[in-house]
Amino acid sequence: MKKSEVIMKLKQQGVVAVIRGDSFEEGYQASCACIKGDLKAIEVAFTNNKASEIISQLQQNYKDDNNVLIGAGTVLDAPTARNAIIAGAKYIVSPSFNKETAIMCNRYGVPYIPGCMTIREIVEAMEAGSEIIKLFPGSAFSPSYISAIKAPLPQVSLMVTGGVNLENAHQWFKAGVDAIGIGGELNKLATQGEFDKITEIAHQYVATKQN
Repeated sequence: MKKSEVIMKLKQQGVVAVIRGDSFEEGYQASCACIKGDLKAIEVAFTNNKASEIISQLQQNYKDDNNVLIGAGTVLDAPTARNAIIAGAKYIVSPSFNKETAIMCNRYGVPYIPGCMTIREIVEAMEAGSEIIKLFPGSAFSPSYISAIKAPLPQVSLMVTGGVNLENAHQWFKAGVDAIGIGGELNKLATQGEFDKITEIAHQYVATKQN
């Protein structure tokens, strides 16, 4: 799948599940539960030391479903980005902008979505080739901040992560973000082994985008 296709599909789906977990099983099962609930954009965080293995297994399992987008999150440097890409990650997400990671992702034709807070950071990331910027942490802002960003940068595509939940998701979409990243409640349920509940909540998040 080409870079442009991944970006288009991420925007179409609009909801990204940020999956952490303390083990392969926890991260893998939580990811599968989200996909079962039609939340098919999965960001496997490298806070899980089995992240590469989870990405590889998910890619193998869902290789025939073009709507499943497996990416890597909490990628702090270029070597980790390369490891994730080799494992099969279709996009790379970072909590902050890293120039070397941007170069690595561009080299492999993979979208790089860095976390930014200020106009200066966003412009720097865009100049380095990022076509979607992650506003992070979203909990530090309100949805009204989106219009403040888009006033000088109407061309920017934004994903907000951190502090997004079922109660405020629609507010972020209404404000103009292209996608939301969610994970807190999903990961809490994963630690409790409540994967059916994750599937149920995944359906609800997908509905916020559709509505």
